[in-house]
Amino acid sequence: MPAVSKGDGMRGLAVFISDIRNCKSKEAEIKRINKELANIRSKFKGDKALDGYSKKKYVCKLLFIFLLGHDIDFGHMEAVNLLSSNKYTEKQIGYLFISVLVNSNSELIRLINNAIKNDLASRNPTFMCLALHCIANVGSREMGEAFAADIPRILVAGDSMDSVKQSAALCLLRLYKASPDLVPMGEWTARVVHLLNDQHMGVVTAAVSLITCLCKKNPDDFKTCISLAVSRLSRIVSSASTDLQDYTYYFVPAPWLSVKLLRLLQCYPPPEDAAVKGRLVECLETVLNKAQEPPKSKKVQHSNAKNAILFETISLIIHYDSEPNLLVRACNQLGQFLQHRETNLRYLALESMCTLASSEFSHEAVKTHIDTVINALKTERDVSVRQRAADLLYAMCDRSNAKQIVSEMLRYLETADYAIREEIVLKVAILAEKYAVDYSWYVDTILNLIRIAGDYVSEEVWYRVLQIVTNRDDVQGYAAKTVFEALQAPACHENMVKVGGYILGEFGNLIAGDPRSSPPVQFSLLHSKFHLCSVATRALLLSTYIKFINLFPETKATIQGVLRAGSQLRNADVELQQRAVEYLTLSSVASTDVLATVLEEMPPFPERESSILAKLKRKKGPGAASALDDGRRDASSNDINGGVEPTPSTVSTPSPSADLLGLRAAPPPAAAPAPAGAGNLLVDVSSEGPAAQPGLGPTPEEAFLSELEPPAPESPMALLADPAPAADPGSEDIGSPIPEADELMNKFVCKNNGVLFENQLLQIGVKSEFRQNLGRMYLFYGNKTSVQFQSFTPTVVHPGDLQTQLAVQTKRVAAQVDGGAQVQQVLNIECLRDFLTPPLLSVRFRYGGAPQSLTLKLPVTINKFFQPTEMAAQDFFQRWKQLSLPQQEAQKIFKATHPMDAEVTKAKLLGFGSALLDNVDPNPENFVGAGIIQTKALQVGCLLRLEPNAQAQMYRLTLRTSKEPVSRHLCELLAQQF
Repeated sequence: MPAVSKGDGMRGLAVFISDIRNCKSKEAEIKRINKELANIRSKFKGDKALDGYSKKKYVCKLLFIFLLGHDIDFGHMEAVNLLSSNKYTEKQIGYLFISVLVNSNSELIRLINNAIKNDLASRNPTFMCLALHCIANVGSREMGEAFAADIPRILVAGDSMDSVKQSAALCLLRLYKASPDLVPMGEWTARVVHLLNDQHMGVVTAAVSLITCLCKKNPDDFKTCISLAVSRLSRIVSSASTDLQDYTYYFVPAPWLSVKLLRLLQCYPPPEDAAVKGRLVECLETVLNKAQEPPKSKKVQHSNAKNAILFETISLIIHYDSEPNLLVRACNQLGQFLQHRETNLRYLALESMCTLASSEFSHEAVKTHIDTVINALKTERDVSVRQRAADLLYAMCDRSNAKQIVSEMLRYLETADYAIREEIVLKVAILAEKYAVDYSWYVDTILNLIRIAGDYVSEEVWYRVLQIVTNRDDVQGYAAKTVFEALQAPACHENMVKVGGYILGEFGNLIAGDPRSSPPVQFSLLHSKFHLCSVATRALLLSTYIKFINLFPETKATIQGVLRAGSQLRNADVELQQRAVEYLTLSSVASTDVLATVLEEMPPFPERESSILAKLKRKKGPGAASALDDGRRDASSNDINGGVEPTPSTVSTPSPSADLLGLRAAPPPAAAPAPAGAGNLLVDVSSEGPAAQPGLGPTPEEAFLSELEPPAPESPMALLADPAPAADPGSEDIGSPIPEADELMNKFVCKNNGVLFENQLLQIGVKSEFRQNLGRMYLFYGNKTSVQFQSFTPTVVHPGDLQTQLAVQTKRVAAQVDGGAQVQQVLNIECLRDFLTPPLLSVRFRYGGAPQSLTLKLPVTINKFFQPTEMAAQDFFQRWKQLSLPQQEAQKIFKATHPMDAEVTKAKLLGFGSALLDNVDPNPENFVGAGIIQTKALQVGCLLRLEPNAQAQMYRLTLRTSKEPVSRHLCELLAQQF
């Protein structure tokens, strides 16, 4: 590169930069910039022609102003003119300005392309490099079309300088990544491969990057690179640090090139040529040997470079999976890193060993490090390292160590981070099922899972244990006894009640001979949990009670009394009410034989792939399938799964509010059709979905939504309109919400009805009602003008991952809204999981021919799905202590923004959704509340305490829930209301 002469220092630019740095305020800086822009504009428009130096100086100033964050709308033509200069510094500034400021769609691109063509044809290596850099930096399709054919020719030309070859290779790589179809494959591809033999290491490094990218799409065209890459790698690995002085980094020869070559080789299977393969194995052994040598420097750069090559070598060994000796050596080397003081090395070692564990050659070697991995799971400070340790334990598990690994993972689960608990639960459930030596151990393990981390035990887990117990006669008695004992605990998770209700309803007779678990005792134990459970669990327990009448006739009078109680026959939930009425009638009018037929034991479920494994695959992503589908099955293995071919895409997961009792579901395919009143105590969670069959009543969702009394629609046909699906989050550019969107939404945190938005054209009103995890919202769009709105399109959009957390079904509205008229839109809402961001409402229409658009935040917040819970003071404080982890609590002390009125505060807390508990807090001025957030996937218990200080006009708000993000979010929402 030419040296910059002393006269090119551009003193005017230095003075301007100094003035900007000396400005005392933003206003002073803007004033100085505006003055300079006016001066530059006058110089460019003046009659006197500017010389190259002046143009360069002024263009530099414009570039500096742009980098400060100010818009530049002139000077582009002057920068293009600099490209025709023969001075390096002037041409360099021109290219720099164009690379930074010129848009790829600019009208100047054609002029720029002409200048670039001239420089590429000049054979001046400096100018050619500048032109290639500009092409790569702009990278537009138009530039690619103009130069895609020229750059390969420059790259393989025999007279091209080394620096030009480097720039051409990297420029071609940039164009290929941006538009692969523009780079033609041709005879030049074979010549590019031979650049791996180039004497200049920089050219080889650039060529390897290009070939690695190209060969992923066209592997056959670049297959000859394998032998050349092995040859080059061999020369680097066997060289001393003094042989490649210009490319030696802290005593490590060419580490970046070595890593690139190893990655290139991972694009292909092991070499077929025995000589090439032998030379490659020798290289890999040399790298492993050098890893054992004492370091030549204590500096971290030396160890980083050395370890980078080592880990890429191990990745190549794992990729080939054909050299047992190398695989075992790689495993032993990684084992040394498991106790390294550097956290990143421990993480990488655990990650690589997870892959090694799936190889038949190295699995046993990985198992020798089980104690070290277990210790890492217990003692590591970094959660990501602990997660990799859990992954490795899962990967190395087999029948010989399953009990030890499952035991350690259960022990870790008690203190595990909330972010990974669900994944740990799934892995424990899969390992317990896959390697169960006896089914009693499997049942114990799953019940322990529910006891330790019940909130994270998904439906797939407890559905699966019920399927297995139903299918195995030898474990039914043990399961009934174990679950009966588990239900006797003072604090029992709802999932345990579900499992207990099903198993005792089916197999309670197997333990009824023991006076300690007699039928009345079983019923009393289950019914003591009834009032604490959700609607779905109560529905399951009612089916258990009717099963008890068949199994234990002596309990008939007691159970009929429960079913006859007003709290059941007049229950607000139509599902519970209907079941109570039908079960009471069935038990009263049916004979013993009819009852025995209707309520006979559940038939076995058809064997298929565990839905737990399918869920873990979905959670880990498609790339994890190979790691989860462990091919190391013992020949003697007798998996509970049955080894059926995986069909994860066909797994359906019923919601907690779904028909868990099977009253609306078709029986399993393998079973005979069940009588109408019996139903299955468990739907087939692994099937493609129940066949359509007339049910005994509406679903809880239908029942709830039918209870709402919507305002009268404009016409009867409005209710028959097809529901419009909620918009895909990425389907269109809806723009950002209006600035006051948060403020408008916050007004609805503690109320359900009101005006959401109003301007001179449009008024949007909201009326909504929520119950459990379901809701219905009515949006009223009022045209305040006398002109008709055309193309009126309201759309609900889920930002980010909200679509997996909240389901919103919308009904279409008329595309025209007459002046002074109002239209109504119905939204059916289901909360699938806890969520933090509300859905967006995008309203678009044409008014007087002009397009109008508006984006608001829908007032759907997580507290809308609160179910108030009454608690005694003792129960409240017991639960408060259970939620004592720092992650479970959110607290905020804030200044009151509204007058502190006790009645208003009470009304807001009730509107927020929680139940207010009297005589709980020792200070009568404080407010205490409790509730359960109902979602389809799980329930989140919530306790709150609000302490007002009227003298200081301050509040202290404390919230405790079982999920950290929910605690923080609820605390923020509620604090804004006071």
